[in-house]
Amino acid sequence: MKITLLALLCMTTAAVAQPADKKPAVKVKTIVTWYGHAAFKIETPGGKTILVDPWLTNPTNPTGKDDVKAVKADLILVTHGHFDHIGDATEIAKRTKAKLVATFDLGNALVGSGYPKDQFGFDTGGNFGGTITALDGEVAVTFVPAVHSSTLGEAPNTKPGGNPGGFVIAVKNGPTLYHTGDTDVFGDMAQIGKFAKIDLMLACIGDHFTMGPDRAAEAVKLVKPKQVVPMHFGTFPVLKGTPADFAKAVKKAGAAAKIVELKIGTSITL
Repeated sequence: MKITLLALLCMTTAAVAQPADKKPAVKVKTIVTWYGHAAFKIETPGGKTILVDPWLTNPTNPTGKDDVKAVKADLILVTHGHFDHIGDATEIAKRTKAKLVATFDLGNALVGSGYPKDQFGFDTGGNFGGTITALDGEVAVTFVPAVHSSTLGEAPNTKPGGNPGGFVIAVKNGPTLYHTGDTDVFGDMAQIGKFAKIDLMLACIGDHFTMGPDRAAEAVKLVKPKQVVPMHFGTFPVLKGTPADFAKAVKKAGAAAKIVELKIGTSITL
């Protein structure tokens, strides 16, 4: 078979020609923003927004009132019933129509307290060890336990808020995050790290109401995340744990995770 010089040139040109306006594909990232205390926003590669424990108006966030009015939300995850974790969930849900992800006991209690009842049900309620998928399959949320307490309201009118917990949030084509909720370190945290490779752990370190820096460092050692963002510190005077003490404790414990200290309103991109 003979190939002429002209034909060979045409074949070569066709092989290397590229449209002038074609650009390399850009991989969309997952963005995690801290609003102070235990409140986080997770923006997925698909453009969806997840809020976790959205007390955006906490004392450390100077733009909290504006954030409540402007923030987007497709899902709202609440770890337990205390006011500093329920926060502004109901107000945001009424404006955004965000579905509630919570244990069934907590979810039903929140609906009884004003969260829109048509935004919580079998599709987003679960319990420890169970996993739900949401946002058209873009995220999978696993319910995991925590060592803490959970009630709604103020004394003497408190009511049960189910058992406290945390969340493992796996983003399709993105990272896996573990929000501890309020907790002490417990041995079964090792199982969380066994069943899911955690890219980012959001860990309470404040002490007094949760584990402090030393015990949080042991939690990091059990979970084995790639990176850790400390949270739930400094909001009130009794929450004396600091990121500096936590970083020292993590190093002393021999954990390999990178500590990422966020400022209020800043983000980490994964």
